[in-house]
Amino acid sequence: MGNIAEKTLTDLEFYTVLRSIEKYCLTDLGKKNVQSIRPISQRNKLLSELSQTFEYVSSFENNNRIPTHYFDDITKEIHLLTIENSYLEPASFLKIASLTNTVLEILKFLKKFEILYPTLTQQSSNLTFESIIVVEINKIIAPFGTVLDTASPNLKQIRKSVSEVRSQITDGFNKALSKFNGLGYLDDIRESVMENHRVLAVLAAHKKKVKGLFLGTSKSGSIAFIAPEVSLHFTRELQDLEYQEKEEIIKILKKLTDELRPYQNILINYQNYLIHIDTVSAKAKYSISIKATLPTIVDDKRLFLKNAYHPILLELNNQKKIKTIPQSFELNEKQQIIVISGPNAGGKSITLKTVGILQLMIQSGILIPVHERSEMFLFDTILTDIGDNQSIENHLSTYSYRLKNMRQFLKKCQENTLFLIDEFGTGSDPELGGALAEVFLEEFYHRKAFGIITTHYANLKILADELPNVVNANMQFDEKTLEPLYHLYIGQPGSSFTFEVALKNGIPFNIINRAKKRVEKGKVLLDKTISKLQKERNKLQKTSEILEIEKDRVIESSENLQDTQDKMQQKLTQFYELYDQNQKMLVYGRKVNELANKYFQSDNKKQFLADFNLWIATEKEKYQKKNPPKPVVKTASKKIIKKAELEDLKKQEELIVTEKEVLKEIEKIKVVVEETKKIELEKKKNYKFNINDQVRLYDGNACGTIDKIEKNIATVNYGIFTTKVSIDQLELVQKAKK
Repeated sequence: MGNIAEKTLTDLEFYTVLRSIEKYCLTDLGKKNVQSIRPISQRNKLLSELSQTFEYVSSFENNNRIPTHYFDDITKEIHLLTIENSYLEPASFLKIASLTNTVLEILKFLKKFEILYPTLTQQSSNLTFESIIVVEINKIIAPFGTVLDTASPNLKQIRKSVSEVRSQITDGFNKALSKFNGLGYLDDIRESVMENHRVLAVLAAHKKKVKGLFLGTSKSGSIAFIAPEVSLHFTRELQDLEYQEKEEIIKILKKLTDELRPYQNILINYQNYLIHIDTVSAKAKYSISIKATLPTIVDDKRLFLKNAYHPILLELNNQKKIKTIPQSFELNEKQQIIVISGPNAGGKSITLKTVGILQLMIQSGILIPVHERSEMFLFDTILTDIGDNQSIENHLSTYSYRLKNMRQFLKKCQENTLFLIDEFGTGSDPELGGALAEVFLEEFYHRKAFGIITTHYANLKILADELPNVVNANMQFDEKTLEPLYHLYIGQPGSSFTFEVALKNGIPFNIINRAKKRVEKGKVLLDKTISKLQKERNKLQKTSEILEIEKDRVIESSENLQDTQDKMQQKLTQFYELYDQNQKMLVYGRKVNELANKYFQSDNKKQFLADFNLWIATEKEKYQKKNPPKPVVKTASKKIIKKAELEDLKKQEELIVTEKEVLKEIEKIKVVVEETKKIELEKKKNYKFNINDQVRLYDGNACGTIDKIEKNIATVNYGIFTTKVSIDQLELVQKAKK
């Protein structure tokens, strides 16, 4: 795949899609990376990007979601690591530790769930697992961004001394406060804080009676703020200790910075990895928002889009709660170029742009809103000529600009090109411009390029019918209201509905008739015929849709009827079972009643018990016939068991002898099998492969069928995808059935 021109990206509004994806990024670096997304030329890299996004989408649908990847930018910190004698602040170390922890957590997760996320795991396989970075930082830096007391013995001692001196300052100040307050020298507020010092709030009349450092007065001048002499000595000592603490902290930070310098490249890789994950995550979230999926990427040149949506239009309509109508179309060797015609505002341009933007997205590693059974080919070049092509900057007319663009088409257009041209041939005299457009279309056709064009020119519609692999298409309209239906119909050109649209918009009938007389009769008849055919086809299509709906209703009614019948049958069976049970109970009741009456009349208890036992025995016999008892295995006597054990030992000895003899025979058979395999292998090597042969790679297990053989390359179909393989790498599994 070659590079895609900047003009193509602009024409198809690719950057608008990137801005939509960018909104889902968690970091500024991720947003910047999304804006740098471009079509990927390396096939393996592209397939990996698509698979990673697809796997990330699946993580939102299962219980094993990928851990959060948010991180703080450490670009400045990485740069400082390159400068000798520089050191990082505690907050910077916390950012590095947090970023490293995030990476390590994701790596552990992917290692655990490699089966679920194989491509994401593979993409992270080049990262080294350096937990030592976090360990070293945690030894020195506390979670809130301060250096720990345990960072060095000297720092621990200094901080202990600082604590003691502060305690002495507090004690000294409190004593002075108590003393001068008792003497009545202090104001009601008693104390305040100035220049980070606790000061006494001394009444101005007594300020000379309090020894210490004068630091200022209140606004009214009635209060003098004085640091008592008793705390000044300790304050100077505290300042000295704080300076020592600061110097010791710098020394510790420099040492820690030096320890991290060797990991500079690893930190760069870690940050780049999280930027990549942020980008993949944003693409996945965007995919979910537009219900995008990964179509099948095929090797054969074919483009099949089923229920395809334009992503920008879909987002806008979703915001407005308007239904978006999908399109389905196909480009292949027998349908190489599609010429879409019909009136303006019918959706021709948006259909053309849908194909272009979806192709750009898939070739940039972005999932697209299509049915999952869609198939896409990766083109080397995508050429576009869309929109208002008047170049004010270069003082070119529309026609001149389009000709300049066509010159680029002729330079770059080849077999693996997809071209998209909106309003082909416009900008000049219809006759002359149309003729030139015909030649361009023929040229692209003979170069075997795939393309979609929109046009109003009748000669291009006729040419599309004449060229074998070029087809006409039109956007459907309601024949009564002339409102667009936004549905593409392949196989027939579209009428421009020029006069019909004019009449609908209030142009007088006599004016329209005068216009018709000025146009060649043949052209009016052609447009009228196309219009009539289009209306007839719309009627047939509506009838077909109604019949399809009726068919679905009949099928649904049939299924409902079958469900009702099944439920009735089940209830009937249950009823029969209940009826049988009740009848049985009635028979038993009558018999018991009969025996009881006989006993009451004769008062012969012995006869009653004899009759009852006889009846019970008869019923038991009937039950046993219907439900025969399972045979009970009797426990053998000890003598029989011992005899059986001796017989088993004897049989085991005989089996060992037989086993040795069998093993000897197996070795002989193995030799014969190996020789047979060698002969078969030679036959397979010399075998000439045919189409429909079942084959597999020598180092693989998957079986495929040969679809095509060109020179020494076979196209093997594995069902869900096809691939081209050298015949030398293939092994025959089964010959093609004749």
